[in-house]
Amino acid sequence: MAVSWQLSGSYFENCSCDVVCPCLISTNAQLTSKPTKGDCDVALVFHIDKGNYGDVRLDGLNVAMVAHTPGPMAEGNWTAAAYIDGRADDRQTEALGAIFTGAAGGPMAAFAPMISTNLGVKKLPIDYRVDGKKRSAEIDGVMHMAVEPLPTMREDGEMWVASGHPVNPDWLGMAMGVEGSTFSDHGMSWDNSRRNGHYAPINWSGQH
Repeated sequence: MAVSWQLSGSYFENCSCDVVCPCLISTNAQLTSKPTKGDCDVALVFHIDKGNYGDVRLDGLNVAMVAHTPGPMAEGNWTAAAYIDGRADDRQTEALGAIFTGAAGGPMAAFAPMISTNLGVKKLPIDYRVDGKKRSAEIDGVMHMAVEPLPTMREDGEMWVASGHPVNPDWLGMAMGVEGSTFSDHGMSWDNSRRNGHYAPINWSGQH
């Protein structure tokens, strides 16, 4: 029997490209431009305000994904790893795995064919915070990532652009990593301080 699922919440990401990321904003088709450093190291972190996978509640849980791409994202050959909130029980872990690997359809299914090396999933405490216009996430000993909006003359202090990004194809906030935005695990280590970032609300659904 098919399982219907939905979730709403928020996300942010921080990659190693100079602001602004050429994957989304360039004269080329999306994801076909070469990252500004040649390759790309990116972390995406998600917080679910409300969600369910069938009868499995997902409210309040967090998920993080990291990836290294050796060239333009559309060319594939990504190396990727995922982190699921340590508070998730077995059924929630299975549901989150299905959604965020793209196995259950939805936005993350767009990324799945690009991953050639899957480093697996770890269950760890993930602290996700929104402090004013700053978003941050902490996985002890693994990740400290935070982004804040790019400087702007807009009265609301934020720049939103139409994106086409699978996570939120309508709008993304333009941001950059704050000092100390770092990741280290699986033999990968990077510092994305002052590098490109995005944030947006998420509202996903699908059937598996």
